[in-house]
Amino acid sequence: MKTARFRRPRILIAGCGDTGMLLLAQLATRARVFALTSQATRQDELRKAGAIPLVGNLDSPASLRRLRGLASRVVMLAPPPTQGARDTRSAHLAAALRRPGSTRQYARRQTVSKAGSIVAKPTLHIVYGSTTGVYGNAHGRWISETEPVRPATDRAKRRVDAESQWRSPTVAQARSHLPAWQSTILRIPGIYGRDRLPLDRLRRGLPRLADSEDVYTNHIEISDLARIAATALWRGRAQRVIHANDGEELKMRDYLDAVADAAGLPRAPARSAAEVEAAVSPMMWTFMRESRRLRNTRLQQELRVKLRYPNVDSALSHWFGA
Repeated sequence: MKTARFRRPRILIAGCGDTGMLLLAQLATRARVFALTSQATRQDELRKAGAIPLVGNLDSPASLRRLRGLASRVVMLAPPPTQGARDTRSAHLAAALRRPGSTRQYARRQTVSKAGSIVAKPTLHIVYGSTTGVYGNAHGRWISETEPVRPATDRAKRRVDAESQWRSPTVAQARSHLPAWQSTILRIPGIYGRDRLPLDRLRRGLPRLADSEDVYTNHIEISDLARIAATALWRGRAQRVIHANDGEELKMRDYLDAVADAAGLPRAPARSAAEVEAAVSPMMWTFMRESRRLRNTRLQQELRVKLRYPNVDSALSHWFGA
């Protein structure tokens, strides 16, 4: 039994927030899961969830040294810093995983050398949780996974920087014994869940945009997102972008009205863009001024994930009744 346990795949999760904890629950029964946390007080919580906790801070490179060679698959869900042009947290974690050391835990990928011989090169699989905000405002257009990025906010620009770091192996890595770098980028839209609905916003009577100025919005239910991340660890193709959304065509008005009706709350009043901007927080306004519709073709055809909640109404009906 002990031998079988140590033969299980090793997975490292960096970023154990709500999504990370749901992912941990899905992986703990079939893998040895290491959970990186910057809070020593969370170690008992992570152990009870089935993980081996590791205390380390993504803002402190020295605390990440022991991560090298620890796991063959890594899920990075931690957000970038709140300031600056780069995601230094992704840079620190990538550097720790790439630095010379043991690679015995990595999977082996067969490659052909210049001499024609087959070489088994260690491979590290990365799943990075990015954001659909990297596209900026598409004015309601349908967006595929091959669309060029046009980040409009500093927050989105840091995500683009992080994606570039995870998708681009270093020259030294490509020419040496260092592990091959296989990454899958999940571009994630608005996350909702039973405990992640805009109920407080509706109770406070915050306005929505008038119909003539309304925007398209995209969503994924949080437990479905965790399943997508888990599946991407094995089915995600190298250096690939995946839209982690349910594919529903939905305007923000329809989303807010559906939640209000299901929860028995008053619908949000419609106001002009200027009035809405003055009434909501700057962060909320950044989400309300961008409009796009996202195709999730690769989610369906490559990851082949069957969502538990293929649209918002199916989730609300399950939680609140018909």
